Amino acid sequence: MSERKIPLRKCVVTNVMKPKKELIRIVRSPEGEVQLDVTGKKNGRGAYLTNEEDIFLLAKKKDVLSRHLNVTVTPAQYDDLLASRPKGNSGK
Repeated sequence: MSERKIPLRKCVVTNVMKPKKELIRIVRSPEGEVQLDVTGKKNGRGAYLTNEEDIFLLAKKKDVLSRHLNVTVTPAQYDDLLASRPKGNSGK
């Protein structure tokens, strides 16, 4: 039996390729709303982040999501994303 191919995605902060299940997808909906996409299937422009608090804080400091999602992401939105991220996948 052949092995299944594991989909890889790149974290927009660290530029490290990881299995898709280890990353968190942030999506900009067609209406311009930025939110977490825990299913990975929502419509809109997506960006992947490693599920670690320091990565979210670095993304906030460098305003990475604003560039990748082509929309203004406020510091408060970064804080909301950090607070609502699932904590199960990471060791932190």
